[in-house]
Amino acid sequence: MLFGDSLRSSIQSILNHKIRSLLTLTGIVIGVMAVVTMFSSVYAIKALIQKNMEGMGWNYSVIIVPSQVRSTQNEKHITYHRVPKNAKNLDYEDYQVLKEQSGARTVYGMIETEALYKKGAKDYAIRLRATNNEFFTTQNYSVQSGRYFNKYESENLIPVIILGYHFAKEHFGDRDPINSLINLGLNRYRIIGVLEDDNLNSGNGMHFNPWQRMEDLKAVYIPLRFGARYLSQNMQIHYIKIQAASEEEFEPVKDKARQLLLARHQMYPNFMEMDIGAMLLKVSQEIDSTMGKWNITLFAIASISLIVGGIGLFSTLLISIQEKMTEIGIRKSIGASERDIFYYFIFEAVTLAILGALLGVIIAWIALSVMGKALKVPLFLPWEGVVLGTAFAALIGFLSGIYPALKASSIDPIQAIYYHE
Repeated sequence: MLFGDSLRSSIQSILNHKIRSLLTLTGIVIGVMAVVTMFSSVYAIKALIQKNMEGMGWNYSVIIVPSQVRSTQNEKHITYHRVPKNAKNLDYEDYQVLKEQSGARTVYGMIETEALYKKGAKDYAIRLRATNNEFFTTQNYSVQSGRYFNKYESENLIPVIILGYHFAKEHFGDRDPINSLINLGLNRYRIIGVLEDDNLNSGNGMHFNPWQRMEDLKAVYIPLRFGARYLSQNMQIHYIKIQAASEEEFEPVKDKARQLLLARHQMYPNFMEMDIGAMLLKVSQEIDSTMGKWNITLFAIASISLIVGGIGLFSTLLISIQEKMTEIGIRKSIGASERDIFYYFIFEAVTLAILGALLGVIIAWIALSVMGKALKVPLFLPWEGVVLGTAFAALIGFLSGIYPALKASSIDPIQAIYYHE
């Protein structure tokens, strides 16, 4: 008997007993559905974490801050470092050089202070920040109304301001503040934009650094050059953040930035690097490791359903031998070999298992689509889960069918023909 004949015969046998075959497949369907859903959920959580980390501008990033350390001390002696007379602090020109020559994807500077905001008879201490547009884009802050700074305003010390969402909500309510004037400290600014509420932490059930992002949206923002000129001495800025385009470019960009600053600061390292890119990479590796362990654990749990389904399939095939005893005898009497009978039952077992796996994948796909829309989280059909679940189901089917197939193939044809008489 050819493989094609064995496959057709097994499919015909399955179709002749639809209800029994469906009930037999229940365990395999549930097992494969659990495997696929488990893989999808784990990957969705991982992708969501990665997406939100990238949305916060943490990936492939380093923050450069001024360092005021002038000496080092250990148990035996103190070493004092001579500071060059012309050694500069971190300033606006450093930011410009890094932006133009470091090769980074984005560079932004930041000056942060407090300013007095008088509203009626009340005074408010407002967090005032000077930065450039790259801060908003890398931190995933979009404008609700108005716009970001334009090039002319950024370069020509124009007193314009962008309000954080919560600041605008508290002090302007539902009124549109665009083009209004606001006095902060000794300066008057024209409002050109209002930031949108935090869309990174809304609707997905997960929150990433919500306190810091809340503070960001309570602050107000002016152009970096204007802030360096009027809020600090000698155009100094508080820190510079650079972000590379990829993991491969991160180390070269970081080294180039350090070389540029050392050259500008007379080779004196009066700045420090906060390598948040390396910390994020370590966190990502830990997340991958944890998710991998979860995959193994959940697959082991889901495999119980597949094993139970295999036991049911084993029982069904033993019953099928009794029902097909006459058929087995006739097949053998007209020339079918023991190998042909063995293939017949093995193909029936494996075909049943694969059909159960495909049905489980279809149900999982429907369930993931419904859950994804309900939770507003992208859930996709992972090919790893589909392949693993289907392969394991086929293996269960093969192992479950070995003993019944061997038993059927060894039956004497004469006894089989007269079995039911």
